[in-house]
Amino acid sequence: MAVGGGFWHTGATVSKTKTESGGNPLIRVENLTKTFDQFTAVKDITFQVDSGEIFAFLGPNGAGKTTTIKMLTTLLRPTSGRIDLDGFDPWVKQREARQRFGIVFQDPSLDGEQTAYENMELHGILYHIPHKVRHERIEELLKLFELWERRKDLVKTFSGGMKRRLEIARGFLHTPKILFLDEPTLGLDPQSRNQLWNHVKALNASEKTTVFLTTHYMDEADRVAHRIAIMDHGAIVAIGTSAELKAKTNTDSLEAAFLALTGESLRDEAANSADQMRRFAQMWQRR
Repeated sequence: MAVGGGFWHTGATVSKTKTESGGNPLIRVENLTKTFDQFTAVKDITFQVDSGEIFAFLGPNGAGKTTTIKMLTTLLRPTSGRIDLDGFDPWVKQREARQRFGIVFQDPSLDGEQTAYENMELHGILYHIPHKVRHERIEELLKLFELWERRKDLVKTFSGGMKRRLEIARGFLHTPKILFLDEPTLGLDPQSRNQLWNHVKALNASEKTTVFLTTHYMDEADRVAHRIAIMDHGAIVAIGTSAELKAKTNTDSLEAAFLALTGESLRDEAANSADQMRRFAQMWQRR
C-alpha cells in the first residue's frame, strides 16, 4: 500500500458513497497506520465521517487521537493507509485539503498582543478571503460568539472562555467543510463549555459544517455528538451512537461504556498543540 495514497491515488475530486450511518462521507480513512521507529502509534484504523456530522473521537491519553488528527490535517505523513477529505488526498492535494478544514488545537494559538478583530483579520487574509466577505464574516461570527463588543480589546485581556470562543470563531471564518476541535473546552467552567457548544451546534446546523472533536468530557460527547469512536492503544475499539455504545457494554452512561472498553489504568501523553499550530502556519507560508 502506498504511503499516504488517496482512495483513487490521484488527488482528484471523487464521487461520494454512502456510509454505514446512511449519509455522505466527507472524511474517509482506510487502514491508516503511523509508526515511529519501533512504536506504532496508530494501528490500521478505518472509519468514515458523514457530511454535517458531529463526530467525537475519544480515548485515554496516548491512545493515538492526536496522531490521527495530525495525519488528517497534513501535519504528519502516514506510514501507510489512505485518507480522503472531501474527495482529496491531503498528501497529494495539500492546499485543496487545507482549504476544506479549520482546526482548533488544545493549546492556545491566538496572538495576545493583537485585538480579537485583528486575530480574525489575519486568519482571513491567510485564507485569501475577499475583503468585503471577510469583514462581513468576522462581524457575523464575533456577534454569534458574543465577542463583538470586545473586538477592539487585546486578546491578552480575555478570560479563558472568551479566548476559546474566539479561536473557534476563527476556525469557522473561511467557512470550512470540516472543523477539527482538539479538546476545545479543556479547563473551562461548565457555563462556558455549555455556551461554546451551543454556538458550535448552531453553526453545525445552519452551515452543515462537519465537526470532528476530541474531548475527555464524556457529558459533552454524549450531548453533542451524532456518533462516537473510541480509540485505545492505537486502535479503534468501538464506533456508534452513545446509545449503541451503552448497549454494547451493557452500561447506563457513556463514561461507564468508555471505561468498559478501555479499562481504568492511568495513561500519560505530552501536549504539543502549540508546535502543531506553528508547523501548520509554516506550511501555509511555504505554499
